[in-house]
Amino acid sequence: MRRGQDGWSNARAAQVLPATRMGGPMPWVIAIMVALTVLAAGGALSLANFAARTRAGLEGVLTVQIVAADRAARDAQASRVVAMLARQPAVADVRLVPERELAQLAEPWLGEAAQSDALALPALIDVTLHAPANEALLARLRAELARQAPAARLDPQAAWLGPVFETIGALRWLALMLIVLLTATSAAAVWLAARNAFDANRATIEIVHHLGGNDAQIAGIFQRSVLADSALGAALGAALGAALLAVLGARFGALQSGMVESGSLSPLDWLGVAMVPVATIGVALFTARRTVMARLGRML
Repeated sequence: MRRGQDGWSNARAAQVLPATRMGGPMPWVIAIMVALTVLAAGGALSLANFAARTRAGLEGVLTVQIVAADRAARDAQASRVVAMLARQPAVADVRLVPERELAQLAEPWLGEAAQSDALALPALIDVTLHAPANEALLARLRAELARQAPAARLDPQAAWLGPVFETIGALRWLALMLIVLLTATSAAAVWLAARNAFDANRATIEIVHHLGGNDAQIAGIFQRSVLADSALGAALGAALGAALLAVLGARFGALQSGMVESGSLSPLDWLGVAMVPVATIGVALFTARRTVMARLGRML
């Protein structure tokens, strides 16, 4: 195949080779892919925020439970534990949860029995540390508790949500895999459209080569067409995806739950979401150029 001379301009190539519009369903396919990718990216960022903020809020919080059938023995042990914990340098605050508050917490599961004096509720002590707990501190506190109250049990509150954090991590990996698959689907749509457009204009492309057009100029014409189609699809998809994220955020925000609000997106997160359509356009341009250059390389 003969390569073109430097005198052939991009404008002249575009005049001779005008029928390279991708058209068809490609802009709509990209719009759907971008909308789904925006949702997946926003969901992954929201889950990451929820896990990070929740973990940070619980790292320095411990709970001590004292289970004893004898209420007097339970109360005596609770008093000794509160006094012991208050003397610890690592402890910032100690609070013995009132029995009435415990009964209110248990009422949704136990019904009216939670308010009965016949039900022996455990003593619950909330402990706030100056810094996140480490294994050495936990071991020392448990040893002190064993001496003061044999029935006492100390648990970091973050440990209760361990299975939740593991599930969130799995969902984030799932969202990442979905983003990769959607990106690959967008690239496949561009590859198919560019290949079909190239084959439809093969005779004209050969004429352009003989007139002096080079591979880069021809690939540039296809890239401009892909840029127009992918930009349109990316803009539509980004608008739809952002609108859905905003609606979902408003619906979750209406629950007025602190745990739900901890997963809200920050301005930096929204900036990351805004990069989805930009990255999609870049992938489309790269795919179109590689496709056209590969097809040109096979021409005789």
